[in-house]
Amino acid sequence: MAKLQPLETFSLQETEDGYRLLVSAVGGEAIYVSITPEQMDDIIESLEAAMGGEEEDGVEEDEAF
Repeated sequence: MAKLQPLETFSLQETEDGYRLLVSAVGGEAIYVSITPEQMDDIIESLEAAMGGEEEDGVEEDEAF
C-alpha cells in the first residue's frame, strides 16, 4: 500500500485524449497521471459527493421555504 503523504502541488492540463494530472507530495517526487474523460467524470462525481452533492439551480441548502 502506498504511504499517505500531504499534497504539496497539483496541476491539471487538458490533452487530446483526456487530461494530464501532475501531483507532488511534500518531500516526494512529482508524478504525471493520464486521465480519460470518463475517469475525470468519476473524479468530479466523487468530489461532489465528498463536498455534500450538487446544489439545485442556485438554491442554497440553508434556504428555508
